[in-house]
Amino acid sequence: MEQFAHISIDEAFQKLNDGQARLVDIRDEQSFGAGHVAGAYHLTNGSLNRFMGEADLDTPLIVCCYHGVSSQGAAQYLLQQGFEEVYSLDGGFEAWRKVYPYVRDQDTGSLS
Repeated sequence: MEQFAHISIDEAFQKLNDGQARLVDIRDEQSFGAGHVAGAYHLTNGSLNRFMGEADLDTPLIVCCYHGVSSQGAAQYLLQQGFEEVYSLDGGFEAWRKVYPYVRDQDTGSLS
């Protein structure tokens, strides 16, 4: 894959449920804590080196941001770092939370 691909929330939901992809969320700490996809890795400048050291480059990666804009640049960057298959989540977390369950940290991890 030379260029990241776009993925709909429905396609992403299916891939994640089937264990066929991993999701990283690049939003700020407060937004991530307010709500994120269950199992999402909070990828920040501070966690990037650790993530790269632990990640399986063969596992498809879905990048989530607020609305699906910032995730595009991050997806391309991760692709250039050696990931084989990278997607940008169309509509971002804002689209996801309207349709699918998510975790809110302040609710001790309960699904919304």
